[in-house]
Amino acid sequence: MKKILVPTDFSENAVHALKVASQLARKYNAKLYLLHMLGISQAIIGKDEANEGAEAIYYMKLVKKRFDDLRNEDYLQGIEIEELVQNYKVFSEINNVAHEKGVDLIVMGSHGTGMINDFFVGSNTEKVVRTSDFPVLVIKADRPDFKMEKVVFACDFDIENIHAYRRAMHLFKKFESEVHLLYVNLPNQNFLSSFEMEEKVMNFLKEADEGDLSNLNKVTYHSDYTIENGIYNFSAQTGADLIAIPTHGRKGLSHFFMGSIGEDLANHAELPVITFKI
Repeated sequence: MKKILVPTDFSENAVHALKVASQLARKYNAKLYLLHMLGISQAIIGKDEANEGAEAIYYMKLVKKRFDDLRNEDYLQGIEIEELVQNYKVFSEINNVAHEKGVDLIVMGSHGTGMINDFFVGSNTEKVVRTSDFPVLVIKADRPDFKMEKVVFACDFDIENIHAYRRAMHLFKKFESEVHLLYVNLPNQNFLSSFEMEEKVMNFLKEADEGDLSNLNKVTYHSDYTIENGIYNFSAQTGADLIAIPTHGRKGLSHFFMGSIGEDLANHAELPVITFKI
């Protein structure tokens, strides 16, 4: 864990993410890359050339001031930081920057309302996750004492999830996390008997862990009415610090980032979520 990318719109939620990233950077002696998506092209469309230049300079000065303000925060002192600015808002550009810098992790907020542009609403966070080849840690509340001691990795144990599972287990080994593997069984057409669930999970772990079945004792089979409720209910029962899920571009994840899971689970919806690309 040597390089962490933190997209920021300078909103409160973006600051929550930066604080978590700073904790990780301090613990693992990692470098932080702060990335702001300026969106100048959208802001100055239709203006004459003189105004274009003046407005671009204004925005860059404003961003520099925001960066300077962040650098002066106590929680960033002593951490190596590189500031980056992209002059357009394209969600895949975050992935491109991550590749260019060779980062290990992307940390970002959700539900933010930016002072310069409104970037970290839940739907936009979802778009970043969908286009990212890297693990994305989504922070939805202030976490002054962020930890990953207990993690719930939830998936359906289809073979396509093996790559995401391996990346997750590798990362959590570095973090020395206690990992709970979760299969949520639903009362619908996807319902599986106990025998079917156990066979599916065993076949998955045999291939994913190359014949080593020691992680079988980490698996819990949980029945619930929806996948989301099952994940959050189990996470609450186990006192999890973090929810981990495999993702790919064609599956929606908005229920994790928009908080639309019912008032009774609202507190658990604030848990951080980390995603791993399938």
